[in-house]
Amino acid sequence: MLTLHDYLPSQNGWKARVLLGLLEIPYTSHLVSIFEGESHTDAFLDLNPAGAVPVLELEDGRAIAESNAILTYLAEGTPFLPADRYQRAKVMQWLFFEQYHIEPVIGSLRFWTLTGRIERNQGMVSGKREAAVRALTAMERSLAGLSFLVGNDLSIADIAVYAYSHRAADCGFPLTDYPAIAAWAGRVRDAIGPGYPVHPYSIDPHSGA
Repeated sequence: MLTLHDYLPSQNGWKARVLLGLLEIPYTSHLVSIFEGESHTDAFLDLNPAGAVPVLELEDGRAIAESNAILTYLAEGTPFLPADRYQRAKVMQWLFFEQYHIEPVIGSLRFWTLTGRIERNQGMVSGKREAAVRALTAMERSLAGLSFLVGNDLSIADIAVYAYSHRAADCGFPLTDYPAIAAWAGRVRDAIGPGYPVHPYSIDPHSGA
C-alpha cells in the first residue's frame, strides 16, 4: 500500500489527500512532526533530501517528493491529467505557476500570519504581498470566461492552484476582490466535495499558532 508522509496543516499535503481520495486509492498516512525536527531525521531525508512534506512512498519503497510531482504521478492515465498534448502542457503551466507564484507567496504569508511569525519576517512581507496581488490578478484575468483552469472539468491544475489560493483571505486577500477566482473556487470546491478539511495550525501544539 502507498504511504503518504504528511503534515495535516500543510496545503501541499492537502493536495495529495484530495487526489488520493477522488481516485479512491487506498493509502496509509505517516504524520510527520515537522516542528520537532522529524522531517530532518536521516530516515526522512532518505525519502526526501529537501526535508519537506509531503512525500509519497510507493509499495516498493521508492519515494516521490514535491506535491505537484505527486499529483502528476497519481493522475497519470486518469481524467485529472489530460492526454491531449496541448492540454497536458497547460496543466503543467499551472503546476509551475502554483509553485512559483502561489505557494511561496500566499503560502508563506498565510503560514506567517497564522503561526504568529509575521513580525519576524517583516522585511519580506511587502514584497510577498505585492507578488500575491500580481499572482491573483493573473489568475483573475486567466479565469475570465472559464469553468476550470484547463478544459471543462476538474484537473490536477485546479487542485494544485486551489490549495493555497482559496485560503488567500487568511493573509489579507479576500476573494470577494477577485470575482472570477471566487466563482472558480466555488466550482472546484463543489467538484472536490466534502471530506477534505483544511486543518488549522493550532492542532499542532509545536506550531506556535
